[in-house]
Amino acid sequence: MTSELLTRVKEGGIKFVSLQFTDILGNVKAVTLPVDQLPRALEEGIFFDGSSIEGFARIQESDRVLVPDPTTYRVLPWSAPERRRARLFCDVYGPDGNPSPNDPRTALKRVLAEAAKMGLTFNTGPEIEFFIFEHSNHHPLRPVPHDIIGYFDFSPRDKAQQVRSEIVLALKALGINVEMSHHEVATGQHEIDFRYADALTSADNAVTFKYTVRAIAAAYDLYASFMPKPIYGINGSGMHTHQSLSDADGHNLFYDPESAHGLSSLAESFVAGQLAHARALSAILAPTVNSYKRLTPGYEAPVYICWAQLNRSALIRVPATSVNTAGSTRIELRCPDPSTNPYLAFAAMLAAGLDGIKKGLKPPAMVNEDIYHLSAEDLAKRKIAMLPATLAEALEALHANEVIRESLGGPIIDVFMRAKWAEWEEYRIQVTPWEIERYLETA
Repeated sequence: MTSELLTRVKEGGIKFVSLQFTDILGNVKAVTLPVDQLPRALEEGIFFDGSSIEGFARIQESDRVLVPDPTTYRVLPWSAPERRRARLFCDVYGPDGNPSPNDPRTALKRVLAEAAKMGLTFNTGPEIEFFIFEHSNHHPLRPVPHDIIGYFDFSPRDKAQQVRSEIVLALKALGINVEMSHHEVATGQHEIDFRYADALTSADNAVTFKYTVRAIAAAYDLYASFMPKPIYGINGSGMHTHQSLSDADGHNLFYDPESAHGLSSLAESFVAGQLAHARALSAILAPTVNSYKRLTPGYEAPVYICWAQLNRSALIRVPATSVNTAGSTRIELRCPDPSTNPYLAFAAMLAAGLDGIKKGLKPPAMVNEDIYHLSAEDLAKRKIAMLPATLAEALEALHANEVIRESLGGPIIDVFMRAKWAEWEEYRIQVTPWEIERYLETA
């Protein structure tokens, strides 16, 4: 693999290689090497100061090692030919040669290995929504949508179509199989879907997707935002994630043509596990203060913990087209948003589903009517609970949930909780423009 990779690098005229990984919160980190240093990196790894990256190591044990994954080699298509740059995703190790317990990619690999021991492969397909905004000279942080059209609209004067097309071409050049792109519901909002894959590949693709979208938007003097709810009163951006389990031969284990919903008992237990752990999952899948501005009734975002076959107001949906054929049977979890770290998100989602399988849990009856129109009495009668309304509620649920905490590991959870409680406290004491307008002259 190493010699083959070095041959590709030479033939591609690569001048620099970026070794990439994410911190616990999902921010992409990288060190860039001149290409002549790549053989050393592949053989020995690259040491870095883990104490300088939040959550990776304490100062007295700061050495960490980046170990490149040769299968993730891609050429960055926007780099200039004279400075042609490629990237490799890395796993983070300690100097003792053991995987770092603080590395999100390693955490996902660990849960995937647990599933593999059960004969299961976890497949995911995230649908990542985002906004494209123009820069405003008067209000540099005010989101100004780049277009004025809506869901699935087509217009020969669609200003964002060219940008979206360039993004698709860049993604395809990076080896990501794009299936479709379209304008989303909100003004300035877009979605580009890429092909279903095993969860590790899918998480790598999600990380690549976000920085590619940002890079291409910047080339047009625009900026892309994955903020869950950047504009009040319109739809926010989600990362609805399709999921399935397959066996070692690739057979879809969620499919059962003899069942009422076309789902196997394994699939139903997986659903039950995610429903049982939904409130704790929210802290990982919707991890910012702003995430809970999106998770409100009326904007196609789930609030109630239930599942359905057609109903998009449910937390988990079984796409109607997915149960007709064995290969496409899947479930869709609708609460994740693009601010999540995809490695931690998929690890936590899988851990919740596996817990349902191990315990033989059964999901409640499907709710196929619009849940937003159910009364409080109806919700209580059906025992339909709600997702947390704030980040603080979600963090409390995560603290109380042993399954999700153990799946990610103590070192990751400790750093995540510390950072997120600090975020909540900073937000809690802010004085917002809404408060000034509401109370300054009337209180």
